Amino acid sequence: MTHQISAALLRLLPAETGHSAALRGLSAGLGPHERADDFPALRQELCGMHFANPVAVSAGFDKNAAVIPGVRGMGGGFVEIGGVTPLPQPGNPKPRLFRLAEDRAAINRLGFNNEGAQVILERVRAAKHADHPLGVNLAANSDSQDPAQDFVTLVAQFAPVADFLTIDISCPNSANGQVFLEPKALEDLLARLNEARDASGARPAFFGKLAPDLDDDQLYELIAVMRTASIDAITLCNTSTARPSSLRSANAAQRGGLSGAPLFEMANEMLRKVYVHTAGDVPLIGVGGIMSGEDAYTKIRAGASLVQLYTGLVYAGPGLVQEIKCDIAARLTRDGFSHISEAVGAEHR
Repeated sequence: MTHQISAALLRLLPAETGHSAALRGLSAGLGPHERADDFPALRQELCGMHFANPVAVSAGFDKNAAVIPGVRGMGGGFVEIGGVTPLPQPGNPKPRLFRLAEDRAAINRLGFNNEGAQVILERVRAAKHADHPLGVNLAANSDSQDPAQDFVTLVAQFAPVADFLTIDISCPNSANGQVFLEPKALEDLLARLNEARDASGARPAFFGKLAPDLDDDQLYELIAVMRTASIDAITLCNTSTARPSSLRSANAAQRGGLSGAPLFEMANEMLRKVYVHTAGDVPLIGVGGIMSGEDAYTKIRAGASLVQLYTGLVYAGPGLVQEIKCDIAARLTRDGFSHISEAVGAEHR
């Protein structure tokens, strides 16, 4: 309840100011202090990593790796920071983050604002924890003349310190955010990134992150490229540029990526398609519209091995991560499952 009250107070501030205040609170130790391993039935081994539970806060929340201990304290099973670009980047002009309270949603056009790889690298190195996977979301600088080289540079820097690297080719708010959504361009990029990872002497997992605004042909072409390049897992999905007719908020017409409850069914449809298309052979990370334990469990039954949330924290507070874990564990028992792996993709069986 305390965290819900705090979230309500933060919503009285402008959206980006409220987010900055939330980060300061976590940095000061004012957030939850939950264990990650409190539900044995939620533990999994995926992509060479041990996940104490499947729940995490998605990239974009802690862009600069400034509050990794505070994010861990929410009780999630892993952490993903970023997006990180090689050079510091201010992002798009403010205001660029908007709440849609009536819709339990948000729209952002932040544009990968971050302090740059060198600063963030040192924080990731200092925060690495052997029992808690730590991932870095990678992106090209908006003004880069060679966005593929940006990704190569980032892999060389972060491969030795991260457990997984997310190749984010799906951001709608940056000039180079979606330039690799063409199959040949993605094929060439992943070939170079595999070479860069091999040259680093390290072996972090590669996750590929896709946008929901893809038609089926393009989606399946990109999935085929990822599988050929031995991508370890796929994150589905990023924010959407679509605007459902159900939106009621005055901010609905703002430009940028839509997240939160209105994205839930769109993201789930994509998740189901990819799970069926890959026959469940590739671990999937379900993102988009998770506002409750029921939502997270729906994604797991649809095919997600892991789930991530962000906008839900805006409306429910940082205690939501622990609430979701408790709810998933209870639903596993209710449905007669002894382990989460039995529930992954269960709706297709």
